[in-house]
Amino acid sequence: MLFNPQGEVSARYDKLHLFSFDNGVEHHDEAATMIPGERIVSAEGPFGVLRLSVCDDLRFPELYRAAPSPDVIAVPAAFTHATGLKHWELLLRARAVENQAFVLAAGQCGTHGNGWRTYGHSMIIDPWGEVLLCMDETPGMGLARLDASVLHATRSRLPALNHRRLATSSAVEK
Repeated sequence: MLFNPQGEVSARYDKLHLFSFDNGVEHHDEAATMIPGERIVSAEGPFGVLRLSVCDDLRFPELYRAAPSPDVIAVPAAFTHATGLKHWELLLRARAVENQAFVLAAGQCGTHGNGWRTYGHSMIIDPWGEVLLCMDETPGMGLARLDASVLHATRSRLPALNHRRLATSSAVEK
């Protein structure tokens, strides 16, 4: 749920991509207990278009490339420690750079009652891929200043979004 400054629900997003993972120790299969969402959700925010996503959605770049292009990407997540070690920062920075957008990623941390461990490492990343904030694996709060001029300067210096040609699957030769 996304709430506006008045405390009202301004958007609702249901996770599109359900997580499954089995490393022999941990077995996750969200599809066994959850139904995926059916639509991409964006909302207007102080920096422009905010794209909502949840956790494993991060692995699917096409979610963030759908129109309208996001200026800010929100990714609350409970990445497992095993996948987080290798993929969390890599994927977050990739989404920031390829979309020239700020990424706000709240990562759940800790060891849970079932023994599973989540990675934590909440991050805020700018459109150039610079990490503005990285928390550790303990609960806490962090702040970073988002500067709209960084968003505009990045897109002006490297207008990659204007050069995109493969916007739809119809561009694939059959």
